Amino acid sequence: MLLWLLLLILAPGRDQSGVIPKAFLLLNPPWSTNFKGDKVTLTCKDSYSPSQGHISWYYNEKLLDKNSEAIQIDQTGDYSCKTQRSSFSDPVHVDFLSDWLILQAPYPIFEGDDVILRCPRREESTSETVFYKNERKISSNYESSFTLTSVSRDHGKYHCSASKKSFWGTKKENSKPLMIQVQELFSRPVLTFNPSPAIEGRPVTLRCDTWLPPQRAYTQLQFCFFRENQALGSGWSSSPELRLPTMLSEASGSYWCQAETVTPAVRKRSLRSQIHVQRVPVSDVNLEIQPPEGQLIEGGNLLLICSVAKGTGNITFSWHREGTVRSLGTRTQRSLSAELQILTVKEHDAGRYYCAADNLHGPILSKLVTVTLRIPVSRPVLTLRAPRPQAVVGDMVELHCEAQRGSPPILYQFYHEDVALGNSTVPSGRASFTFSLTEEHSGNYSCEADNSLGAQRSDRMTLSVIVPVSQPVLTFNPARAQALVGDVVELRCEAQRGSPPILYWFYHENVTLGNSSAPSGGGASFNLTLMAEHSGNFSCAADNGLGVQCSEVVTLSITGSSSSKVTHITMGVTTGLLTIVGIAVTAVLVSRFRTQTNSGGFFVIRTPGSSPNAFQETSLSRTSNTDLQGPVYSEPPDPTELQPEYCNVGLGDSDLVYSQIQSIQHTTENSANAPRKYWEDKEPRVIYSELKKAHPDDSTGQASNRDRDLEDAAENYENVPCTSSALNH
Repeated sequence: MLLWLLLLILAPGRDQSGVIPKAFLLLNPPWSTNFKGDKVTLTCKDSYSPSQGHISWYYNEKLLDKNSEAIQIDQTGDYSCKTQRSSFSDPVHVDFLSDWLILQAPYPIFEGDDVILRCPRREESTSETVFYKNERKISSNYESSFTLTSVSRDHGKYHCSASKKSFWGTKKENSKPLMIQVQELFSRPVLTFNPSPAIEGRPVTLRCDTWLPPQRAYTQLQFCFFRENQALGSGWSSSPELRLPTMLSEASGSYWCQAETVTPAVRKRSLRSQIHVQRVPVSDVNLEIQPPEGQLIEGGNLLLICSVAKGTGNITFSWHREGTVRSLGTRTQRSLSAELQILTVKEHDAGRYYCAADNLHGPILSKLVTVTLRIPVSRPVLTLRAPRPQAVVGDMVELHCEAQRGSPPILYQFYHEDVALGNSTVPSGRASFTFSLTEEHSGNYSCEADNSLGAQRSDRMTLSVIVPVSQPVLTFNPARAQALVGDVVELRCEAQRGSPPILYWFYHENVTLGNSSAPSGGGASFNLTLMAEHSGNFSCAADNGLGVQCSEVVTLSITGSSSSKVTHITMGVTTGLLTIVGIAVTAVLVSRFRTQTNSGGFFVIRTPGSSPNAFQETSLSRTSNTDLQGPVYSEPPDPTELQPEYCNVGLGDSDLVYSQIQSIQHTTENSANAPRKYWEDKEPRVIYSELKKAHPDDSTGQASNRDRDLEDAAENYENVPCTSSALNH
């Protein structure tokens, strides 16, 4: 018997506590409850994989004649196993039922697991399934399954119900109650410490021991150690050990630990253990600052930590700045360290600091620690230096960026529309950036200052770069090299580049025709009704205040007239008759004028730009002892629309109508801006053509005779010369 015990102790496979680990069973399928006729495969495992040697199987505590690693079962009962390197496994109860409805749960189940409960039927059914725990309904659905989340070892009884249809109707069926076997995921931790007892001033290692089952060996645990109710170290850690570098008498007290799974959360705590430490006077006082030296930023918080290597009882800590009498603060507590925080430090808080510790044996001072501050940059100011108030393409512009405060060195970055232009690092003062302006440099500028403590961006500054106009291009619309008298031509002048507004001038043979403005840039147009005198060279100029640019000369040739056929014939006949019968017609005209004057007046109507057929007559009242006025004329046409002028002069009830044809052209240097002039400023050239008046009843003639009438129109005209003196008479 003693030999057997010795072999049991020395046998391999024991854990650190000397206890032989248990074997365990796995089920496939994993359900502990099955229908009668189903088969389940049991597999015996231990903490070693794979299992080796002889395996013993037990059914209701009776040894089975089986020694393989896996066996197949179909009988209800308790099953267990054992390997050569393990102790007996926990028994597993497996049911094989002949019921119509059963409740299934997997095996094994550990604390914190999500468990799927199934409620299968022997026959397919679409009825609702209801799940119960301790006779209370917990869920109902048509999926025949329900999930329990993060189960605990509460040993509740579960069952399910469903409706069964039969020949006699629908009957509610209940499953057999099932007690879910929830196993312990890990054992309750045990706190140990080494060395024991604890010695003042020496390190102590705390250990939190627990055990995971082989089925859950992969479970991750984290640990936390406590003295009284205060967490030690950095809090939760994956290490089951915590090393306390120095134990002081004030650290005596109750210690304990906690272990928990990372997910899902299963937490267990150890029993409390008392640790007693011998007291000693304070020594090795040390001052620590956070953040470390050189990393403190103005506006941040300064943490002063005063600690001692040894000491017992209540320790009074105090903090001081060199050169001041009063302390910055004091703390009295039973610990080896204490902290003082200075909020929102300023530039004047820089200096040398020290602390003192006293436990009634006299204060012990720490070494001096220098505290330096780094000052973040203030918001920089961007200024621009240009040779003139309004920047022009080609100007050299200098950008200046300066932050009034900030620890050096400072990196300045310049931006145009948030695109970096360049940078400069200066130990102090401001930075500059010089560049030559192009058209693309218009827009918003800013700069950024950064000394690695946070970048600051300046306000935006808008720069508008004026671009001189490029050489404009003059085009005609419609585009042609030749045109007819009377055509309306659009002159289009456009400069491809240039800041608005742009003023365009139009010229014919260097004589100004007119101007037009383009407030938003682009081109401008000018409409011109062509006359014979307009043959020649045209050009235009563009100006936006930075210099005038002239276009290339464009030549336009005017070869004929676009007026109606009647007007063309009238002009030709008039010219011929004027040469042949000028003197005779003048005599007749004088005779007619006298006759009309004696008979009661004459009619005058002037309609610019119309053919003789479109003229109307206007009656002038006849008054005795009053001189007859000449023809009434309107203001001269716009200089940009030079055209023939017509005036019909009727001689009373006579069958003759005289058409006065005048051609007017201004010759002033700037006709577009020149004021309008009456015809008396320049003696017009006047030709009278005698036209036989049509009788009122002739106006209703047939359309078929119109072409013949137009062809014979020349026969209805007779050129009569007339002078302005005759008209005035």
